[in-house]
Amino acid sequence: MDQNTDMGRIVIDSLSKEYTLNKLDVGSDARLAKKGMVFTTESYDVAGVGRLCVLRMRAMLGIMKMETVVLSVFNKDMPLFNADWVKAAGNETRIVELYDTQLSPYSGKLLGRLDEISKRDSDLKDYKSTAPHWYDSIRYSCSYAKTGKKVSDRLYESAKDCISAYIDELITAESCDERAKREKVREFAVNLYNNGGPAVDQIKKLFGEETAKRLILRHMYGVDE
Repeated sequence: MDQNTDMGRIVIDSLSKEYTLNKLDVGSDARLAKKGMVFTTESYDVAGVGRLCVLRMRAMLGIMKMETVVLSVFNKDMPLFNADWVKAAGNETRIVELYDTQLSPYSGKLLGRLDEISKRDSDLKDYKSTAPHWYDSIRYSCSYAKTGKKVSDRLYESAKDCISAYIDELITAESCDERAKREKVREFAVNLYNNGGPAVDQIKKLFGEETAKRLILRHMYGVDE
């Protein structure tokens, strides 16, 4: 991917400074292609932390591109981290979301830091989904979601700042009950598979239920073991 789009590389490089990352073998799921759409998946075990997954998609000969980065933390009571980038017909959207998968209410500095980043970009257009989703009620309101044309550099810098804020908090957060926390992440992943979302629905349609289930539960969230 272009330097100004690759959130996956930012997260991988940032985490590698603090933790050991082991790239996992995802077999034939590493590249899935159908009807002009190509999905590539990278999945990592982050030692002592959890699962990192980077999912990318290209369509229409590169006119449309997408990247999703998910970090599921099992050993600390942190929110689930999800970042999306979509570019199509010159319009670009960046979303960095936190989801409530904690064992107890979360009140870390991270929420305020993401809120500050969103306010800093208040002159940019907010991205708003056209339909309600099952996960709306557990998505933190501080999540960053901006869209526009010819604002690539600003969107990219804000995404980097959001990632940095999350990893800073991760490093200093206290440990929690790993088994219970993993079950909370599993609950989110199962709900995502069952209830769907834009990317999930597309993968199911193109590659079938079993491939989608494997991609989400095993590769993306690491909860099918």
